[in-house]
Amino acid sequence: MIQSIADAVFMPWVVVVLLGAGLWLTLRTGFVQVRRFGEAWRLAFARRTASASGALTPFQAFMTALAASIGTGNIAGVATAIVSGGPGALFWIWVYGFVAMAIKFGEATLGLSFRQIKDGSVLSGPMYYLRDGLRSPFLAGLFALVAAVAALTTTPFTQPNSIALVVNSVFGVSKLVVGLVVAVLTWLVIIGGIKSIGRVAERLSPLKVGLYLAGGLIVIVVNASRIPGMFALILHEAFSLRAAAGGGLGMLVAMRYGIARGIYANEAGYGTAAVAYGTAQSSQPAQQGLNAVVEVFIVSFVTSTISAMTILLTGAWQSGLTSSAAVAAGFNVVMPTVGGWIVAFCVFLFGYTTLIGWAYYGEQFFEYLLGRSVTVPYRWIYCLLIPFGAVTKVEVVWAWGDLMNALQVFPNLIGVIGLSGLVAKIAWAGVRSRIDRNGGQVLV
Repeated sequence: MIQSIADAVFMPWVVVVLLGAGLWLTLRTGFVQVRRFGEAWRLAFARRTASASGALTPFQAFMTALAASIGTGNIAGVATAIVSGGPGALFWIWVYGFVAMAIKFGEATLGLSFRQIKDGSVLSGPMYYLRDGLRSPFLAGLFALVAAVAALTTTPFTQPNSIALVVNSVFGVSKLVVGLVVAVLTWLVIIGGIKSIGRVAERLSPLKVGLYLAGGLIVIVVNASRIPGMFALILHEAFSLRAAAGGGLGMLVAMRYGIARGIYANEAGYGTAAVAYGTAQSSQPAQQGLNAVVEVFIVSFVTSTISAMTILLTGAWQSGLTSSAAVAAGFNVVMPTVGGWIVAFCVFLFGYTTLIGWAYYGEQFFEYLLGRSVTVPYRWIYCLLIPFGAVTKVEVVWAWGDLMNALQVFPNLIGVIGLSGLVAKIAWAGVRSRIDRNGGQVLV
């Protein structure tokens, strides 16, 4: 039932809204994701700023957003998209990834522009640009409610579920035990608040991307001769008019799963970028927006592509396995045993960092609705749900995640599109910097 409702919401409503909003913002910002792509990479790893209000350095904010978005959706979610939607789903992950860069640019810039700093705490998220920018307290409250429920009932289930699945399949460890360990490790970080989360994300995000990239490239290089045929299959299946499972056209099935898992992987449209980048010690919305462009590129065109290519090149997508177990099988074809270990460790890092990032997102949503007093109880409940997520059925977990995230998209994108004039103005603004006496760039 949940899957049926999610399918009805996604096709055509979420797909049309996301692609339409992405195309509109791409045009309105003058293709900011292309025009300023080089500048975005130069700014992405700038750690130093002049004094500015905020909780995290711009680099920590970028790493926190990257930690939250590069989750098991990049491994398990992409694998599920290929297994369920066929090879053509990867094409639609790329299509959405391109326009998603403009969406996330808008979310990040608006997040910094309309954040509030109160009693030393940073309050950020779509709630504030919906309330103060769009002047719609109703939409702000609606978004906060849906997003709060989504944060508490999706991430503590989807991420530990994928972690437990792959650790169980590779090492034989009980899923419940895995869930309990992940819950304790999550609690140890999030109980310290956003600064604790930022410090951990700053260290783990580069590690998890680098390790997964290295392992995936080994699989791809070994199967290099099959790459042309793989791309031909992807393009053919992306526009196939043959009947697919469930009675729909192959193209529509590929589009549905590609975009559903694409949004789950890069989170553009959810509004979470506004929470993460709004915490930065920066007064420059353009800088945060450009960081968001790099984030989506890494998610959609690097990590997600590696996951898809490994299972397509090795044939693991037709093995009967799904989720992270399919990717582990693909790695194992080239690197027996070791490949599964690499995937298991990466799934753990991906899922763990997403858990701690989304814990803060949910905290902001609940705080908007119920006030500061809800913070500590929320953190405990969030962690207590993780073991249940580890042992829940895979299909139920992902179907519920699809549904809740789809509902979160609509109020957020009303705000982003309604404020697209401000986003466009920021997209054409430069990022101010100076060179200090040591010859280093300092953002001001």
